[in-house]
Amino acid sequence: MTDSLGVLVDRHGIPGAAAAVADPRCGRWSAARGVADLDTGRPMAARDRLRIGSVSKTFTATVVVQLAARGRIGLDTPVERYLPGLIRGNGHDGRTITVRELLQHTSGLPDHVEAFADRPVNEWRFRHFEPRELIATALKMPPPDKKWHYSTTNTLVAGLIVEKVTGRGIEAEVKRRILRPLGLRDTYWPGDRTHIEGPHSRSYFPAAQEKDGTPGPRVDGTEWNVTFGGAGGALISTPADVDRFFGALFGGKLLPARWLAEMQRTVPADPDRLWPGARYGLGLIATPLECGGRWWGHSGTVPGGHRALGAIGPGGRTVSLALNQVPDTDRAEQDFRAVVDSALCGSDRTERFKETP
Repeated sequence: MTDSLGVLVDRHGIPGAAAAVADPRCGRWSAARGVADLDTGRPMAARDRLRIGSVSKTFTATVVVQLAARGRIGLDTPVERYLPGLIRGNGHDGRTITVRELLQHTSGLPDHVEAFADRPVNEWRFRHFEPRELIATALKMPPPDKKWHYSTTNTLVAGLIVEKVTGRGIEAEVKRRILRPLGLRDTYWPGDRTHIEGPHSRSYFPAAQEKDGTPGPRVDGTEWNVTFGGAGGALISTPADVDRFFGALFGGKLLPARWLAEMQRTVPADPDRLWPGARYGLGLIATPLECGGRWWGHSGTVPGGHRALGAIGPGGRTVSLALNQVPDTDRAEQDFRAVVDSALCGSDRTERFKETP
């Protein structure tokens, strides 16, 4: 695993890469390469916190399915029943979109995050956004041209449904139902706080290209208001906490087997928006492993530069990855996912998985 992390640092120029692995038989171990802070040279460490981006979607989806298991939310119930009038206009209608379709990204809702892509970063980097404001932005965008369309807007709507049926925001419900029971002390919602509390890796993103087309210099993107991601992208965590979360979810500590099976009912994902072979369930991605079977989990990206992934393999081994710069080529992204195969397809901690000091 150390070697596969080294590829990301040495070949692709990622400043730092780290991974944590937990196995029911072999225990826990970690590995890291590169630096967490380019200014100080502090080494990257798997214990550091980072923004986990869309891995947040699995936490939110788990709460929704917990409420479904208790009969408080119907997975095949229209959004309109919980949020009357919210999804209307431009061809969108909450009366024809179900909760399941939100969590599965088959609702047909655009992704509000795409509306920020061409705007200067400093126009919105430190702004507070309300979920309803972001949903309204999405509804003004052109409809997707494919049935499966990855959209953080879906998860914002799901978060509002949780708030409607419980009287508490999704942040409070995730904390009450997942973070506290599992003892995930390094995982939290930052709200409007732009800094990351406690030990953490810095994160970096490239500035705009120079006039001659050469890449711009790296910019420190650690401070960011991530309310634009909300229920679908704002959590801060560590690889160890993400490992514990996926281990608990698939170990039956958060959902009865019947309801975990609902989360694992998948549809084909668009390979242009995820990757070849990926399928999507309810806040879960399923991906084939090179050694057979598949891993379940989720990946996440934030504009400031953190890239995360949490996964569990057929034998119950979990792996969680952290980068402090987003891979910028298809090859680099493939090598990032290859770390998952490296970690989950080995039998123990030997050569391939040796722990770094």
